[in-house]
Amino acid sequence: MGAVDVGTIESFGFGNDPIVIRKYIAGVKGGKVLDVSSFKGEYIRAGHVIIRDTASDTYKPMPLNSGGDAYDSLPGSHEYVGVCVATKSVKEPFVSIMHTGVVNDKASPYPLDSIKAALKAAVPTLVFEHD
Repeated sequence: MGAVDVGTIESFGFGNDPIVIRKYIAGVKGGKVLDVSSFKGEYIRAGHVIIRDTASDTYKPMPLNSGGDAYDSLPGSHEYVGVCVATKSVKEPFVSIMHTGVVNDKASPYPLDSIKAALKAAVPTLVFEHD
């Protein structure tokens, strides 16, 4: 067996992945490749809100504020479509998007308080609960 070049191996922990998606019922068939050109961060975490540009039919992770610790506002001509099911690197942003199921809002990667009402109105089949 040959040597492994550890410089080419990428690894990240699952963090809250196993607890943020409490029950997956349905999602966007086949998943989507996200446009991450303006995303601030190395990973799109499980539970990250996913949006769609209605003008170009492009899916993207919800933008973050300038501090990178909370969601920014929904950009114009965009709509909420669901949440990311499992953590993915922005280098390979092929994600499964859940639109029907249960999300642990306290385990989500960013606070949902500022967008939860609009997100629930746009995607009423997502349920947010926690212990």
